[in-house]
Amino acid sequence: MARIVRTDRKLEVPRVDAALRAAGHELVLLADGVSEDELVRAVREAELLLMCYTPVTARVIEAAERLQGIVKYGVGIDAIDIGAAKARGIPVVNVPEYAEETVAEGAVTLMLALAKKLKPIGRAMQDEGWIWPEAKWMGLDLSARTLGLVGVGRIGTKVARMAGKGFGMRVLGFDPHVAESHLAQAGVERRTDLRALAAESDFISVHCVLNAETRGLVGERELAAMKRSAFLVNVSRGAIVDEEALLRALQEKRIAGAALDVYSREPLAKAGLKYVDE
Repeated sequence: MARIVRTDRKLEVPRVDAALRAAGHELVLLADGVSEDELVRAVREAELLLMCYTPVTARVIEAAERLQGIVKYGVGIDAIDIGAAKARGIPVVNVPEYAEETVAEGAVTLMLALAKKLKPIGRAMQDEGWIWPEAKWMGLDLSARTLGLVGVGRIGTKVARMAGKGFGMRVLGFDPHVAESHLAQAGVERRTDLRALAAESDFISVHCVLNAETRGLVGERELAAMKRSAFLVNVSRGAIVDEEALLRALQEKRIAGAALDVYSREPLAKAGLKYVDE
């Protein structure tokens, strides 16, 4: 019988939990936002650690003397200190094909919500019961607009398919790690300069992994290059976008809007939250 620790218990995976228990393992479920000290205590005798959002630091890995593996039940492994795991010879695995279509559809949904002003219209309808077709409520079509993809991997490629074939959008892509043949097959025009892509795009959608190279990739200069009428969507990792720079751009109305499915610190704390109306 192994001791298995799973963090982020609000993310329910009942079949996984049931299978582990049925196999006779001891399963310890930890709350979301568990502290590093609590995690260190929990993993001291653990042989397997399952995580989604909770950071797995070098200190946590060093404390887990019996640890045989770390499983990210999701895609990105940026919350895990990979160097510390390698030093201990501990395998790290993820689920690279997890929810690809779902996330891609989510990105397109956010683009539509921005283009059609669904959130402000929804609030107005809830408050007033009716709105007239004034200029401030007029949205735009995705058709014939330009989408700039930051990252054209599995999910970015699916967004390109939906946007290009589904809505008739022109799709540009910035990704130094994919081949020209892959972009051509996906119907994506390569751009090697991110600011050039930003300047051409009506929508920018972020789909790259978070690492030292991409942290803050979309920053002050990239936001400054965007059209005032353009929108930013991030469904990848919050820290890829400089959130303070984005907030300034929104407050100063230097871009038309943004839709974020991710934040550099999650879960998002409501205390001190600033709201920027479109």
